[in-house]
Amino acid sequence: MTGAYPVLQWGGSTGRGRSPRTGTRTFRGTPASVPQARRFTAELLAGCPAREVLLMCVSELCANAITHTDSGNGGVFIVEVSCPRDGVARVAVTDEGGPSVPAVGRLDVMAEGGRGLALVAACTCRWGYADAYPGRTVWAEASWPVPVPSPGRVTPAERPRRSRSPLPSASRRSRDWPPRDGPPDPAA
Repeated sequence: MTGAYPVLQWGGSTGRGRSPRTGTRTFRGTPASVPQARRFTAELLAGCPAREVLLMCVSELCANAITHTDSGNGGVFIVEVSCPRDGVARVAVTDEGGPSVPAVGRLDVMAEGGRGLALVAACTCRWGYADAYPGRTVWAEASWPVPVPSPGRVTPAERPRRSRSPLPSASRRSRDWPPRDGPPDPAA
């Protein structure tokens, strides 16, 4: 389904005065929706340096929404993918709420589950949650280095382009330019 969703830009600025492009989609609260949410996210993150980390995060957050909230009891959850600024991508899953708040618990290596948020916390630069009526939004951000110009220095993109014309610049032209046929005029 290439081209079905807007593709975010990862290599450069979002432009002056424009907000970053965002992709949002609602999914049924069933286990079969997790791979669908992952495919949706994968397409939006095409070319993103943090794509694999965020795909793992969206899988964990969707599975948690189905397992621990009312989304898994015949409800829905919403996946949002965005690029809030250069060098940062964010995934967020909004569920229909439940009895507990998201937390990284004590890890039990022998337990069958319970490592999802610990994995999200370990692999991303930031994560958190916020109340979203009637449920909650859990989000994770991943970042990567972007070039930052030094203060007072001109970046190559900001430098004026030089003309590659074989003609001399206006400041170096003589009044005999362009050259005339024959010897130079001594009166000039």
